[in-house]
Amino acid sequence: MKYEAVIGLEVHAQLQTNTKIFCGCETKFGEEANTLTCPVCIGMPGVLPVLNKKAVEYTVKTGLATHCTISSYSRFARKNYFYPDLPKGYQISQYELPICEHGYVEIVVEGKVKRIGLTRIHLEEDAGKNLHDAEGGASLVDLNRAGTPLMEVVSEPDIRTPEEASEYLKKLRSILRYIEVSDADMEKGNFRCDANVSIRPVGAKEFGTRSEIKNVNSFKFVQKALEYEIRRQAQILDGGGKVVQETRLYDSTKGVTFSMRSKEEAHDYRYFPEPDLVPVIVSKETIESIGKTIPELPDVKRERFVKDYGLPEYDADMLTQSRSMASYYEDAARLSGQPKVISNWMMGELMRLLNIEGKDIEDCPIKPDRLAEMIKMISDGVISTKIAKTVFEVMYKTGRDAKTVVREEGLVQVSDTGAIEKIIEEVIKANPGQTADYKAGKEKLFGFFVGQVMKASKGKANPDLVNQLLKKKLSE
Repeated sequence: MKYEAVIGLEVHAQLQTNTKIFCGCETKFGEEANTLTCPVCIGMPGVLPVLNKKAVEYTVKTGLATHCTISSYSRFARKNYFYPDLPKGYQISQYELPICEHGYVEIVVEGKVKRIGLTRIHLEEDAGKNLHDAEGGASLVDLNRAGTPLMEVVSEPDIRTPEEASEYLKKLRSILRYIEVSDADMEKGNFRCDANVSIRPVGAKEFGTRSEIKNVNSFKFVQKALEYEIRRQAQILDGGGKVVQETRLYDSTKGVTFSMRSKEEAHDYRYFPEPDLVPVIVSKETIESIGKTIPELPDVKRERFVKDYGLPEYDADMLTQSRSMASYYEDAARLSGQPKVISNWMMGELMRLLNIEGKDIEDCPIKPDRLAEMIKMISDGVISTKIAKTVFEVMYKTGRDAKTVVREEGLVQVSDTGAIEKIIEEVIKANPGQTADYKAGKEKLFGFFVGQVMKASKGKANPDLVNQLLKKKLSE
């Protein structure tokens, strides 16, 4: 590669408060347009905002979870711009003095840990939503979202590849969900990303001219948008042109970015301190109290899973993506006493079935104790691993436990020596040519005989016993 990408991400996460940041309106999703509003959030003259204490606590909690310095003194500012979904003509945000600064998030890419710095985390209010191409060709405005509490997390330009950007977003969302400050649901717009990207010759110190890609709404699309934009900028430079600083949007159907508007060096938002809000003072005691509510975080949990359960880094990383996934795993591992086997089943069959239906682990119809029970039936020789896959699918679809499924479906593993020997004799008798070839030295045919015996037993024969008895019979 001739060029190196320099990527910084700005993430807006909706905080999981019951009410908006400066008024008592609810923050529900999907309600009828303009029904969750009041004079404060629609910007009526003369109203006064009152800061939501929980929003501040959640921001401090996020700062502590991402190793930030928490400011004991911060304040809000007015960010002035005019757009139909911004009823006051300004947005209440934080500018010079944010609540959190200088943190970091660690990601794992290709087996290596990389630290991505955080410039700041600050609080602000969301705008409303413009509805274009509405009935009658009009543009309408829904102000239900206006005043919803947002936390903006701004990374340093430490990200070098689209893969790193995707992993950073996944880790940040995982942290927010672990500490229960945001559901970070991208489909609802509760976790939105703006990506700043430029390229420079490998080894260069100065940054290139950047483009900002606005409001990308999935990890996959962020990665694809960055890949396209890096290629686009490289082609411009290779052709002797200059990259123009601009804001771009991503078209997910075509897989391309396109220009939204040109961007000057800096917007003149004419920030000034918000006169209707007093500065935010966060005491040392408050910070310590909030710190005590933070659970074991993904990085620490991942290291513990590797140490305590002997899991590979990859398994541990996958199983700690969400707090509920990690809890499910620990419960099943403890009950079964077979942590690696549980990991294999969760990352294989369980995730496959959940992904088909688009479900999260919280909605899994097979509870940890039932998965552990099934694993014990395999180790006790009641069912084979192959039969267990059938049992597992029936358990998932019907909600029945493993013992009931095995009994009602007649799936008990055959471990009777006499019964298996009889099947082996029939298979050998039916395949005289292969038997002669095997005895003449073609040992690879052993797998063929195992397959025929398992087929004849409808997969119920004990595989270990089949191997043992078949070797003995074929050597006679």
